[in-house]
Amino acid sequence: MSYLFDPANWQWLITDRDVLFILEGFLVNLEIAAIAIVVSLIFGLFLALARISTLRPMSLVAGLWIDLWRNLPLIFMILYFALAMPQDWREAYESIVPAFFPEALRSGRVLAALSALILYNSAVLAEIMRSGISSLERGQGEAAASLGLTYSQSMRLIILPQGLRRMVPATVSQLITLNKDTTLVSIIAIQEVMRHGRIVTSSNFFGGVQAPVLQVFIFIGLLFIVVNLLLSRLSRRLELRERKRTGTTLRRVSGLEDQVAAESDLRSGY
Repeated sequence: MSYLFDPANWQWLITDRDVLFILEGFLVNLEIAAIAIVVSLIFGLFLALARISTLRPMSLVAGLWIDLWRNLPLIFMILYFALAMPQDWREAYESIVPAFFPEALRSGRVLAALSALILYNSAVLAEIMRSGISSLERGQGEAAASLGLTYSQSMRLIILPQGLRRMVPATVSQLITLNKDTTLVSIIAIQEVMRHGRIVTSSNFFGGVQAPVLQVFIFIGLLFIVVNLLLSRLSRRLELRERKRTGTTLRRVSGLEDQVAAESDLRSGY
């Protein structure tokens, strides 16, 4: 334990530019995660809607697609796309990437990493969304149909708003996992935080104090903890805000008398 808390092993934090170099790599992780999150959420929603579609062929194809990608190891997918992606695709990606993107994101290898992250996480998110939608009472759809709403209108106005609220915790949990999984892209030589960490731990990288391996990776772990805790807090705030907006506060009912009283209050409210 003395090795862990020895001040000499943490001196690299305040000397040279080791910390700045690590933060630059961590920014690449956050940018990859942000792109993958946005695309995965959109693609995952379309997959979930296709999965619960009344059109049997569409539902079957979407189910097979989801089962395929969510059951493959992510590291295998990253390596596969890095090796199998055509060179023309990489060159096309490099030609359309804006110049203001960090140099690490302008490499064609990033397209392989993003493809793997998006395909895997969109499949997992699609199953989460499907479960959230399916958890609603069947009467919700029947009530919408009785009001003359079409299937698309009932999904857009009634089913999806309720189902999406139910799956916020599970969705945020998967997005946190996605953020952590961005460290896997270092295996295809993308200059992100893990690769920067290994460079810093090399002997006197910036010609100053030696940065021990254990302390460097503890610092990187703390960076992920901070970001993921912020995501969790944001999820909680969104959940509470939506609950206040919709007024969905539950009253605890225990005995038969309480149930009768609650039913009476409900009827008097109408």
